[in-house]
Formats: sequence, structure tokens, C-alpha cells
Amino acid sequence: MKDVLITAKAIKDVDKRRFSTAAKIVYGREELDRYGDSSVGDILKRLPGVTLSGTPGRGGDIRMRGLGNGYTMILINGEPAPRGFSMDSLAPEQIEQIEIMRAPVAEHSARAIAGIINIVLRENHVRRDNQGRFALGWENGHLQPSFSFQRGDTLNDFSYNINANVAHRNQTSETQTHTEARNALTSTPTLLQTQQDKSQAISDNLHLGTRLNWKLTGGDSLIVMPFLMASRNTTFGTSLRDTPIGDGIYRTANWRTESDSTLFRAMSTWRHKLDNDARLEIRLNGNYADSSSQTSRHEYDAAGLPAHTTLSHSGIRDSGFSNAGKYTQSTQPGQSFSLGWEVEQSHRNETDTTVQDGVVQLAQYGTTLEAGTRRYALFGQRDWDVTPLWSAYAGLRWESVHTRSDWLNNAIENDSSVASPLLHSVWRFTEESKDQIRLSLTRSYKSPTLANLVPRPRLASGYPASGTNTATSPDTSGNPFLKPELAWGLDLAYEHYFSEGGLVSIGGFRRNIENLIRNVTSLQTVGWSPSQRWLSSPQNFGQAVTQGLELEAKLRLPEVYPEAPPIDLRANYSRFWSHVDGVVGPNNRLDQQPTFTANLGADYRLRSLPLTLGGNMNWTPAYSVQQTDNQIYGQGLKRVFDLYALWRFDPNTQLRLSASNLLHADYATANQATFGPIDQVARTVTKTYLTWAARLELKY
Repeated sequence: MKDVLITAKAIKDVDKRRFSTAAKIVYGREELDRYGDSSVGDILKRLPGVTLSGTPGRGGDIRMRGLGNGYTMILINGEPAPRGFSMDSLAPEQIEQIEIMRAPVAEHSARAIAGIINIVLRENHVRRDNQGRFALGWENGHLQPSFSFQRGDTLNDFSYNINANVAHRNQTSETQTHTEARNALTSTPTLLQTQQDKSQAISDNLHLGTRLNWKLTGGDSLIVMPFLMASRNTTFGTSLRDTPIGDGIYRTANWRTESDSTLFRAMSTWRHKLDNDARLEIRLNGNYADSSSQTSRHEYDAAGLPAHTTLSHSGIRDSGFSNAGKYTQSTQPGQSFSLGWEVEQSHRNETDTTVQDGVVQLAQYGTTLEAGTRRYALFGQRDWDVTPLWSAYAGLRWESVHTRSDWLNNAIENDSSVASPLLHSVWRFTEESKDQIRLSLTRSYKSPTLANLVPRPRLASGYPASGTNTATSPDTSGNPFLKPELAWGLDLAYEHYFSEGGLVSIGGFRRNIENLIRNVTSLQTVGWSPSQRWLSSPQNFGQAVTQGLELEAKLRLPEVYPEAPPIDLRANYSRFWSHVDGVVGPNNRLDQQPTFTANLGADYRLRSLPLTLGGNMNWTPAYSVQQTDNQIYGQGLKRVFDLYALWRFDPNTQLRLSASNLLHADYATANQATFGPIDQVARTVTKTYLTWAARLELKY
């Protein structure tokens, strides 16, 4: 008998997308490494329909389809990210791939009105897989060095992967805020104030991840994945306030904050093969997070004499445990069904103390908050090929969340449960066709956060004597009677795939949202001050509708024009519309949702040299949102232009040079509040910075 050679190739990212019944976009190491980014947010901002709030280069909330924080579900290896986890603190080198799901599926939480972003950590465990990356960044006169290492190997029935990353950051920030209040009837100014803030943040970060794999008898397997993140930060700065009209509480201030945080998570998965092509998967996860910060602030009047001294301390300790399982039965080729469960228990201990001029602030509410959350879920799903050209998915998920918070002889509880039917389908024109149509009908929701629910007040800026309580800078408080937002969703898309991995996609979506949660500001009599204070608290605001158009193209020019140079093109454009009932127009849109976002990128591989050049332009236009009948939020134009050059010395050595935020344009925001005859506007302009980076990548 002759020798038989069996070879296999890894499935391409574009094929994972093409053959998935539910809409899923996969981005692997090629996309993650392209620009040598120092944060996950910088990667995500280039992906279709994803925006990053806040100042370019400084992280921010991750948003899909322009929807704010909480509408997008963030997963780590398919599990909800633990409380206290920050995406900005995760090094890109720790990630194997990023999956974007535009509609929820039953085996993941349906708390995903906008969609799901699943971060899959590094898991390569081939024999002798060793990699090292040395990076050096430069921003506004400060070095940003980092080093990452990965090692993988296989020893009989045991394999492992270890990856580590250490990074040092030294970043400066500078903002200017101009606040103006006028009597709308007389046009008389009641407040004119300009404040300039400068700060410097120095941080050291460590990320350590391990994946251990055992092949057991009978085809079973056991996977254990410990993960550690630790950081130490020092931030110090100064403020200069000029108040020609109004109360000038202080003229200058300086402050310093020391903070530490640690997050440890251990994830384990046991996979057991049963008879008749059935499988059982059981997961056990535990996590622990501890963070603390101390701030000292000193304020001085116009004569340079001490005005106020504030000392504050905060600490958060989170712990959690979860158990989940899934039984899967393959009935025949192209058909399977699954049943599963999830149980999660988490606990938080939070301390917060502010002492101003020797007096403890908000002493009547205590300094300690205890909170616990219990979550239960049951789901079932079936995936099958109805015909050779039509694949369908049907799922049903029930999820219940119970939250309890206790502080100084007070307690609140909140219960919510949602049943979510989920349908996905993809239809291919012919067996040879590379064209297909997707359709999804889903029920999803957004549960209130702990901060939304706890009515314990938080003072404006934390400094009550500094005169910062205004309609545009109010105190905040939660609302224990909030209900979850519920949404029915429709997604429809047409996709065409090219032979060399390119694609063109045209899609649309719509979400009908009930029990919309929105912050409402008003002047109230409160128990923590003898005078009325501006207070912002969340309320269920009624109904809203959001819909959009999503265009994406990714191709190699020679696929279209054989004589064209070897250039890869990437472009995406997402247009959003939304309407909130109960708020007068125009611009009565969902909070902080831009009208559109777009990306245009290209890569050019030189034929004469082992050199690749590329760039990307990320564009978010200026927009304004009528948040309530009395409040308007505005944001200026945001353009982020990145370039990179990659020189391959040999298959195991390459050097990557990159420039991020080449335009380094100022980032502008504004808040306007009109209550009675008083019209107040606060405009903030923040500087952004160009970042240079060089990264040497080695395999050995």
C-alpha cells in the first residue's frame, strides 16, 4: 500500500464569516498586527460599524452601530467580561482573534442590542512556537516601551501556550473648558468661566496569559486558562480657572492620584464525547479584581492662599464565580441542536471617602457599598441545512438577573428576566455561487448597571466646595426602579465573496427599543446640601427606534483588474438614523449616536522589496443630540489617520514602523442645558497627539 499524505489548512477568517449561519465577522492576527497598535480600542475603531468614544489615543467606550455603553456585549473567550475589566488595559499581543456578531445567539447573553464583540485570547499550542516583540513608542516627548513574549509547545498529550506583555506608558493631556450661562430673557451673563487642565499619567502594566491543554482518554479534553492583569498608575496635574463673571471659588489647583489594579481570572473547560455524535461541555470560571486609588487636591485663591484641601480614597473589590454547560447532538450531516445553562454569582465591596477641609462628605450615606448579582440562564438552539442552499438557526434563551445593594442601613433590590427568541438564516444562490443573503430576527435587551440602580449620590467632580455643581456638571444618583431596555431586531445583508478572500457586503438593521434609559437633569432639593443642587439620574424614558445602512468592501485589486499593482483595499461605511419618542426634535436621536462612521484603508506590497506600506482614515462627523427637552450634547469632527511600513528581513524577522493620529486635531465636545430663563453651555477642547512606534517581531 502506498503512503497517504493528509494535509490541512487553517480556515481563513473570511471563510469563517461566509459559512457561519449567524452573521459573524472574524479578524485574526494579520488584522490585529497590521498597524502595531498599543491598545485594543485602536484596532476596533477601524472595524465596520464600530466607534470609540472619547479622545483619540486615550481609549473610551466601545460602541457598535453608534449605540452607547451597555448596548454592546463584550465577551472574553465567549464568556461575559468580568466586572472591573477594561478593554483599554488589554494588550493586542494577548489576542488570537476578534469576532463581531451583529445579532445575538442563544449560547451567548442576549444583552446585546447593538451586537457582540468576542475577544479570543491567544491559544496557539503547536510545537516550538516562540515569538517575541519589542516595541518603542514616542508621544509628545515621552517614550512608550513594551515587550511581549509567546511560547507554545506540545508534550505527548499535553500542550501549552504562555504569553506575556509588559508596557510602560507616559502620556500627557491638556484640555480647556469654557462655561457660559446667560439669562435668555435679558441676555445678561450670569457665569463666564474658562478652565485649563494639564496632566501627566505614568503607568506600568503587566499581562500574563496561559492556556493548558490535556488530551484525555476516550477523546475527552481539559483546558485551563489562567489570566492576570496588573497595573500601577500615577497621575498628576494642575488647573487654572479664570472667572470674570460669577463665583470664583478658586484660581489654581494641583492634584495627584496614585492607583493600583489587579485582575485575575481562571477559566476551565471539560469536553466529553458521548455516544451518537453527542458532546458535553462544562465550564467553570472564577475571577477576582482589586483596585484602589488615592487623590490629594489643593486649591488656591487669586492671592495664592490655600482655599480648599481635598483628600479622597476609593477601593473596589470584585469577585465572581460562574458555571456553564452545553450538550450538543449532531443528528445528521448539517444538523445539530444544543441545550445549555449558565449560573453566575458576583460580589462587589466598594469604599469611597472624600474629606474636604477636614469634613467627611456625604457621611450620612456611609463610605461602604456592598453589592451582589446573581444571573441564571437557560438556552436551546438548533442549526440545520434546510436545503443544500439554505441554512437556518433557531434559538431561545431565558435569562434572569437579581441585584442587591446595601449601604449604611439601606438596601435596594432589582429583578429582571427576559425571554429571547432568536432566528438566523443564510441563503446561497447556487452551490457554486459566491453570493448569499442573510436574515436575522432577534429579541435582545440591556439591563441597568449597578451605578444606574444605586441611589447613593455622587458629587459633581467629587469636590463640593469647588463650585462645580451646574446644569452641565451635576451631581449624579441611581434609580432602583429601572426596568431593562427591550428590543426587537431585524438584520438583512447581501454578501459577495471573491476567490482571493475579498468581499462586498451591503446590509441594513433596525431595532425597536422599549423602556429606553436616559439620564435626566433637574434642580432639586436634596438631603446632602442645604441648598438646591443640580442632579442627574437615569429614567425609563419610553420608546426609541434606530436603524442603519452598513456597507463594507475588502478586495485585492488584481482580483478585479489583473494588471493592477498588488494593492489591498478596505472600506466600510455605516449610516445611522434614530428617533426617541418623548423628546422634541430636531436631532432627538439616541444618546451620542453619530450620523455615520467610515473607514478607508489600503496596503501596497512592493514587488521589488520585502516592504509593505499601508494606511487608514477613520472618520466620524460632527453631530449634536437632543438628549431631553432641556439638554443638548454635541461632538466635533473626529478624523484619525494612521500609517505603517512593514519590512520583512526573513520569514522569522520583521520590523514594523507606524504613525498613529497623524492629523492630531483637537477633540471638541459641548453640553448645553436650558432651564427656565437660564441657558448654560460648556465647551471643552482636548488636545490629541501624534504617536510614533517601532516594533521588532521575532519568531524562533
